[in-house]
Amino acid sequence: MSSSSPTSTQSEKQTLFIASLIIFWYSSNIGVLLLNKLLLSNYGFSFPIFLTMCHMSACAVLSYVSIVFLKIVPFQRIRSRSQFLRIATLSIVFCGSVVGGNISLRYLPVSFNQAVGATTPFFTALFAYMITQKREAWTTYGCLVPVVAGVVIASGGEPSFHLYGFIMCISATAARAFKSVLQGVLLSNEGEKLNSMNLLLYMSPIAVLALLPATLIMEPNVIDATITLAMTHRHLVLLILINSIMAYGANLLNFLVTKHTSALTLQVLGNAKGAVAVVISILLFRNPVTFIGIAGYAMTVMGVVAYGESKRRSK
Repeated sequence: MSSSSPTSTQSEKQTLFIASLIIFWYSSNIGVLLLNKLLLSNYGFSFPIFLTMCHMSACAVLSYVSIVFLKIVPFQRIRSRSQFLRIATLSIVFCGSVVGGNISLRYLPVSFNQAVGATTPFFTALFAYMITQKREAWTTYGCLVPVVAGVVIASGGEPSFHLYGFIMCISATAARAFKSVLQGVLLSNEGEKLNSMNLLLYMSPIAVLALLPATLIMEPNVIDATITLAMTHRHLVLLILINSIMAYGANLLNFLVTKHTSALTLQVLGNAKGAVAVVISILLFRNPVTFIGIAGYAMTVMGVVAYGESKRRSK
């Protein structure tokens, strides 16, 4: 009777660890998305800026605990005032993308929100060309045609289409792409590069400071309304707390999955995650879908997959 070798046992443990990371990553990402929708639409908690501030507050506190006390990653210091200003710029853009995404969830079903969000590669390629003059192969740009066409088709076939929600969703997607390109430009110096967890540590408090006056001006009655809603929905405060912790967990697991696999694996998993989120949201929220809408979303996802493969081959 042969026993397994230490090497194979180690390999099995590593595989199990990575599989667990991916499951938790899926759960946290999809969980945040669905909880956002539940709070902003079903619970009548119509305060997307305050909700984003809660997320950023949790990210600030938990990032500090994870890095300074738990030492999940080495602590990286800000080396100059100019580096701080670059991080602050990224934080404001990041804020805009998260707030825009949360606002869109008030008006759009998760399925359509994810379809629009899948156009991120289109905006990334556009901003990369505009800011850095970086050009891709023509075949790579060709793959972006079905990405955009799919969303146009999905928009026409979306029974719950809302123009303001759509504009916010497109703006959030563009801001997310702009942030990734800007990050590559602003933190390109090897001595000033930060890993994603340290970047989140510095960006989160800046985001809270930016969101606080925006909340006070645009959502002045948030505290009174939250207390009133909490009397009707007893678990509201707990859901906001869980949602905020999961928002940090999604960022942490995003970092860990990339670290233990690769950026390409994360991209492939991300494409599949969008499809999983769509199916779960339709089952959970029972929002109406049409064949045209599904076909449009499928076209967008296939375009994104083809775009990623084309970029990989061109390298």
